[in-house]
Amino acid sequence: MPFTFKQFHIDDSHCGMSVSTDGVLLGAWAPLAAARNILDIGAGSGLLSLMAAQRSHFDAKVTAIELDSAAVDDCQANIADSPWPEKVTLLHTSIQNYCLSFIQQSQTHYDHIICNPPYFTTGPQTQNIARATARHTNQLSFIELLSAIAQLLDERGTASLIIPIQSLTEFQLALAQTPLYISEYVAVSSVEGKVENRLLLALKQGEVSVPIIVSQMFIRNKQGHYSSKMIDLCRDFYLKL
Repeated sequence: MPFTFKQFHIDDSHCGMSVSTDGVLLGAWAPLAAARNILDIGAGSGLLSLMAAQRSHFDAKVTAIELDSAAVDDCQANIADSPWPEKVTLLHTSIQNYCLSFIQQSQTHYDHIICNPPYFTTGPQTQNIARATARHTNQLSFIELLSAIAQLLDERGTASLIIPIQSLTEFQLALAQTPLYISEYVAVSSVEGKVENRLLLALKQGEVSVPIIVSQMFIRNKQGHYSSKMIDLCRDFYLKL
């Protein structure tokens, strides 16, 4: 369903995954202010790419990678209609193929990588192939994703992701096979007082040199209103904030 933000509009009619609270939360939380070279893995409708374009320095560049042809059409249209068509470059390819070309062309590493990855490994899959691909790890497992991030991320860069909390163990097993580590995480619950059900993660390269920054937040209070933290994060995007 199309969604209008304060500075741009998203039409996700042909995408496997529609605009979600998870995506907006990740795009608003990721530390992008100082980033100049940003990569969005699995761009979908272009939501994270356009949030990154809005939040980053005026001369920053955003590269969006998307495999699904229908999503690419939506993404390209959303970029073209945004205030930043020259700031975002869309590539129709898989992250695996992009990594191969990256090696061959000796490109500049990214100082920020952002991704709302597929996370289901088991369970029933929808008959909608695009949605199944977007939600399940069939074509992009955690180890493939994290290996790609390790290859493409600058040694001083940061990668930002969001995952369901039930996927953390599998994510950590894959993470242990790479030179990446979790430098910060935020445990997020949907409603005040409820158990956290998703994690915002910041990853860095190399040995763990400082304590992990740990915090918590909830999206809505017990009265059903957005929390002050959610309002602070999303004020520049949601029309009614």
